[in-house]
Parts: sequence; C-alpha cells; structure tokens
Amino acid sequence: MPVNADDFKKALQQWASGVTVVTTQSEKFGVQGMTVTAFSSVSVNPPQILVCINDSADTGTGIEESRCFAVNVLNSEQQGVSNQFAGGSSQKERFENTAWEPGITGSPILTDSIVSLDCRVVEKVRAGTHWIIIGEVQDTICRPGNPLLYYCGNYRQLA
Repeated sequence: MPVNADDFKKALQQWASGVTVVTTQSEKFGVQGMTVTAFSSVSVNPPQILVCINDSADTGTGIEESRCFAVNVLNSEQQGVSNQFAGGSSQKERFENTAWEPGITGSPILTDSIVSLDCRVVEKVRAGTHWIIIGEVQDTICRPGNPLLYYCGNYRQLA
C-alpha cells in the first residue's frame, strides 16, 4: 500500500530544490506562467529537460497549445516573483511587474532570472495528477547571481 499524501509531502520537504517559473505564450491563451520546483535535466545529447505540471494548471493548457515553454531559474532576490507566479493572481497580473522578453520559441524569458532554458516540447507523459513535459532546449541564457532555494516549506539562500 502506498504512503499517504501527508507523509509523502512531509518527506519531500526534506529535499532542497531550486525555484523556477515555467512560462509559455500561445495565440489562444497569451502569456502564461507558474512557479515550479519539479524540474530536472534529462539528457545532454540531445539537450533535454523536464518539468512536472499539475493537470489542472492553466499554464499546462498553454504549453499544450504552443508546444513550447521556458524554465526560468529564479535568483535569490526573486521570492516575490515566485509568490506572484504561485497562484492567487491572474496570468496578466503575474507578468505586469515582471521584466521579460520573448525567447526564440516565443516563450517569456524572465530577464532577472539566473538561467533561462527555452524549449520545444518533445514528449508529454501522464503521471498521477501531473503531466511530465519533456522539452528539447533550443536556447540557454545564463546570468550572474545565486539561486533561490526552497526547503522545509520556506525560501532559503546559499550561505
């Protein structure tokens, strides 16, 4: 029998992770984005990453429409951006006070993030309540700074 949801969440809080905002832009839905901690590299050749997005998230619908997305790794000063994209505000409000420009796929690149990976979707796999979306990286942008981290339900920074 699998572990219950509360115990599972408690265990996962012990894993420190970077904080990202996944973005997309489509003709039908416009610019969309959401905070995501479930992000990982998949392959170097070809260069691929994955993100996990709840099937109820409207950003996932936009990614399905556009077939592209960007992963923006937030810097240690972007806790407010993480909160803004975590929900509770409209997609329009999320982008109003956040500096961004379109990447080569058209996905929004957050210009203050320390890394942006602009991707085209190559595969989408259903897993429980989420979609695992695998993207082939079309462009990388790296900027100086330290990452914003999330651990035990709180934001953290490197010492």
